Amino acid sequence: MSVLFISDLHLAPERPAVTRAFLSFLNGHASQAEALYILGDLFEAWVGDDDPTELAAQVQASLEQLSQSGVKLYIQHGNRDFLIGRRFIQRCGAELLNDEHLVQHQGQTALVMHGDSLCTDDVDYQRFRRKARNPIYKWCLSHLPLKRRQKLASDWRAKSMSANSNKATAIMDVNSDAVDAVMLKHQVEVLIHGHTHRPDQHQVSQGQRIVLGDWHDLGWVISMSDSGFALQSFEIEDLNQILVRKQQ
Repeated sequence: MSVLFISDLHLAPERPAVTRAFLSFLNGHASQAEALYILGDLFEAWVGDDDPTELAAQVQASLEQLSQSGVKLYIQHGNRDFLIGRRFIQRCGAELLNDEHLVQHQGQTALVMHGDSLCTDDVDYQRFRRKARNPIYKWCLSHLPLKRRQKLASDWRAKSMSANSNKATAIMDVNSDAVDAVMLKHQVEVLIHGHTHRPDQHQVSQGQRIVLGDWHDLGWVISMSDSGFALQSFEIEDLNQILVRKQQ
């Protein structure tokens, strides 16, 4: 059995096709796996485990069903859902991972990350990330009224879109020195991450860097088995998930 990795689904009420594709993926492809790793940004915005929306309830119920079927479920924080907390994780039957985590399966080893910490050339974002990941800041934020948190999330998305439109493309990609350093730190030859929305397989000085895409027109998944790693995509509207295409 294989281990699967996904990231950057950015689930939101205004993107129902992506939600349908994700739920179909859980019922189909993911149900046949040994484990599923969600490497951040499962939601477009997660303002706290008290989220009362139908989408939040539906996703948690479907993830719980997957984990109860015997598929191990692991979740990392992304830059959009860093407020996912203990209640969400417990409801899903998942395990919350650190920002850097080693996965070993059938003789293969990979380091998995969301990937935003590798974008060290984006100084403004890294400053925000340090603040957002501070436990005191997160505690204070999570105790604000729900409507206030929803307003903050909306403001952050708008500011992020505006700021990114004025940044050079290279600044928002990973820094090669940061990639080399983290792979050397963990003594790995394979790094898997998302965040940049640039799906591809790169040869780097320490080995291989495999990047997951965001779920928009296509859904993206990496499979890990005794034969190695495969980056795959499928049409979002293909709700039966019958055909999963290998990315060339």
